[in-house]
Amino acid sequence: MKTYGQFCPVAKAAEVFCERWTALILRDLGLGVSRFAQLQRGVPQASPALLARRLKQLEAEGIVERRRPEQGRSWTYHLTPAGQDFVPVVAALGEWGQRWSRRDLVSHEMNAGLLLWAMERGALPDAFGDRRTVVKMTFKDRPANKRHYWFVVEKGRTELCIDDPGSPVDLYIATTLRDMIYVWRGDVPLARGLNHGLLEVLGEAWAVRAFPRWLARSKYAKVRSVRRSGSQTHSTTPRASA
Repeated sequence: MKTYGQFCPVAKAAEVFCERWTALILRDLGLGVSRFAQLQRGVPQASPALLARRLKQLEAEGIVERRRPEQGRSWTYHLTPAGQDFVPVVAALGEWGQRWSRRDLVSHEMNAGLLLWAMERGALPDAFGDRRTVVKMTFKDRPANKRHYWFVVEKGRTELCIDDPGSPVDLYIATTLRDMIYVWRGDVPLARGLNHGLLEVLGEAWAVRAFPRWLARSKYAKVRSVRRSGSQTHSTTPRASA
C-alpha cells in the first residue's frame, strides 16, 4: 500500500481508502455482500488475484475480517467497527457523485452485469406479495445472445437467471441498456421513462402495479443533479433511446 509520507489523519485515511477498488469493495461490504464471488461481481474489471490482495490489505489494516461460515468451506468477509465507520464516507461519496458528476454515459460505462446485479441485490421481493413471480428483462439494443434475462422472485428473495427458468413470465420489461441505467440511476424519473416509452412494461395487472416498488432504484436516485450536460439535465429531461 502506497503512503503519502505524512502524519496528517487525512493522509493516513486516504492511504487506506484511496487504493483503487477499495471504495467499491467497502461499498458492497456495507450493503451486506460477504462472499468473494459476490464481491467480484461488483468489481468485474479487477482480477481475482487483485481482489484477494485488496481484501488481505484491508484485513491487515483492521477494516475487514474473515469468517468461516457454519456451512461451506469458503470464507466470508465482513466490515469491522473500523470498516463500518467508512460506510457513511462511502455514502457521502456516492451522493457527491450523483450531485456533481452525472453526465451522458459513454460506452465503456454501460455494463449490463453491474446493472443487473444492482437490480437483483436492491429489488424488494415483497412487492409482489407471496406470489412466485418471473420478470423478463429484454435489452433491445444488445446482441441476441445477451438480450434476455430473467428475475425469479420467491421466498423473500430475487434471483437473476441468465437462462430461461422455464416458468410462465408474469412481467415483461423491454428497454435499452442505456435507458435502463438512466432510470435506475435516477437521471430519468421512472414515471417519465414509462410515459415516454423508454421502458415498456407489460404483463399481469398485479405485477405491472407492483413493478415500481419492486424495482427499488439506486439509493441515490433522489439526489438531484447539479451538473448540467449541455443545456439539459438528465434529472429533468429524458434522453431518447439509443
